[in-house]
Amino acid sequence: MYARFLFACALVVMISSAVAEDRVLPPAVRLPPELARVLTEYEAGWRAGDGAALARLFDEEGFVLPNGDAPVQGRAAIERYYKGPGSPLVLRAFSFATHGSVGYILGGFSKQEGQPDIGKFTLTLRKTSDGRWLIVSGMDNGNRPPQ
Repeated sequence: MYARFLFACALVVMISSAVAEDRVLPPAVRLPPELARVLTEYEAGWRAGDGAALARLFDEEGFVLPNGDAPVQGRAAIERYYKGPGSPLVLRAFSFATHGSVGYILGGFSKQEGQPDIGKFTLTLRKTSDGRWLIVSGMDNGNRPPQ
């Protein structure tokens, strides 16, 4: 009985892995400069572990919606949340749209240019009166199922 259970578990893992490997990731799209700035500044802030720089990319009452954790709201809380040692990050957009003063970017992320995405993200955006796009909400999660 135990051997059948282990065999069934191994089969599920093998099938899940094969399905995950067969998925085709959406191709990257080129963002307009005003939206590309959001991703470029996000990458720089993340790499530096600069919570203040990351928080400035968000609307004053913006949200971070972290995977497996409670929402974080407001620039001060976002700054504390993102303050850290920093680590490699490369963002790539695979979809975006804007309409008037609202927009979004969907994409994937990796630790190094040219590597496969290890996760994905969605950013909802609002354009300020001075034409600068700010993040209203940012959500990300990994591409691997939880262990």
